[in-house]
Amino acid sequence: MSAPATAPVQDAPDERLVSRSYLRRMLGRPELGAVVGAAAVFVFFSFVADSFLQASSLSTVLYASSTIGIMAVPVALLMIGGEFDLSTGVMVTTSALVSSMFSYQMTANVWVGVGVSLLTTLAIGFFNGFMLTRTKLPSFIITLGTFLMLTGLNLGFTKLISGTVSTKTIGDMEGFESARKVFASHLTIGGVDLQVTILWWFGLVALATWILLRTRVGNWIFAVGGGADAARAVGVPVNRTKIGLYMAVSFCAWISGQHLLMSYDVVQSGEGVGNEFLYIIAAVIGGCLMTGGYGSAIGSAVGAFIFGMTSKGIVYAQWNPDWFKFFLGAMLLLATLLNAWVRKRAEATK
Repeated sequence: MSAPATAPVQDAPDERLVSRSYLRRMLGRPELGAVVGAAAVFVFFSFVADSFLQASSLSTVLYASSTIGIMAVPVALLMIGGEFDLSTGVMVTTSALVSSMFSYQMTANVWVGVGVSLLTTLAIGFFNGFMLTRTKLPSFIITLGTFLMLTGLNLGFTKLISGTVSTKTIGDMEGFESARKVFASHLTIGGVDLQVTILWWFGLVALATWILLRTRVGNWIFAVGGGADAARAVGVPVNRTKIGLYMAVSFCAWISGQHLLMSYDVVQSGEGVGNEFLYIIAAVIGGCLMTGGYGSAIGSAVGAFIFGMTSKGIVYAQWNPDWFKFFLGAMLLLATLLNAWVRKRAEATK
């Protein structure tokens, strides 16, 4: 008597080969909440401010966004790597001051001052990363100390050398015009006047996105932010990665500092204090977690764009600008809550 036939057993499909739906892929993107928020802010100001949709107004919004976005990109990468930098705002001013004072005092070509500023600013970033990895102190403490030291140095050296709280004008020095073309020029595209900082911003976002998603260094950044000990156990160069991230922040601070200098040809030594929070806010609104290991460069760009729309939209709507900080804080809380909800939905649909 033959044995009863049994239905063939089918192997369960490998979950790595199962294609996810478009909705699941979208829910897994860190910047989803920021995109939704940006769309809501854009629609809101389109209705309450008549001039908001004019081409000239949108170019102003993009410029305001780029001044924050250039720094928000490396700050986002640093936060993905699990660290903070509270010295970014004054570091931008330090970069501008070094360029200006070195060029003026040494009667050198402006580009010499720009080069010295680059080396100086990168050294500050290296110092932050080196102190962090050697002392094992929290990045909050390390960079808060750097913030205070740079604030004092900016004011002290400027008064010592220039006799005032601002630098001397360098607008008539050799190399200034060519440097201005690189860092503070205007472009006319389709009849719209755009600042070159917008191109710097877009370029940095594209480069950072490529690094995060297409290179081994990007994997290291996510791994370090997810857990430094676990990353070190699988061969990730944790110390080099963190030092590199801090130097990336300082490089972008150099770009922002040169734009500040070339736009006005003088620098006030007290500028930049408080801007570090704007960079962090843009990164958090863009989906970066405070605990590290999650976020994107595109999200930081969207967060900076929300900042630009809000800061200029309030002006175009003819509201009292004193309300700006309130709206900024409200957006930070709402974006954080929305990002948390999106992550929970993404985890629930896996």
